[in-house]
Amino acid sequence: MAFTYDPATSAGKVRLLIPDRVDSGHLFEDDEIDTFLALESSSIKRAAALALETAASDNALVLKVIKLLDLSTDGARTSAALLERAGKLRSQADAEDSADEGGSFDVVEWTVNDFAYRERMRNEALRNG
Repeated sequence: MAFTYDPATSAGKVRLLIPDRVDSGHLFEDDEIDTFLALESSSIKRAAALALETAASDNALVLKVIKLLDLSTDGARTSAALLERAGKLRSQADAEDSADEGGSFDVVEWTVNDFAYRERMRNEALRNG
């Protein structure tokens, strides 16, 4: 099992975002980080989001809500925070993808009366064959 942290590499950038930068008590092995990258088509932010989602599900399963004397853990709250961060990373990745593609464009047909609606439906039927 290997752990490396080099922010110049894709795996290192994923570790930077999740954060998983310290060898002692690290969350994921190098092979796991590489698998996240492969599953998310080498998108660093999407791979980091997948890693956070995986960590969130692990926390929810293992920690649950425990209170013992003055010590308490709340796995559900920790998982929610990780999932929120994962959602933000996915949103950033979506925004970057849209910017790379030059934005999105769509056409909307608007009907203002019954005649225009019937004409639109007729034209759509003609287009669809």
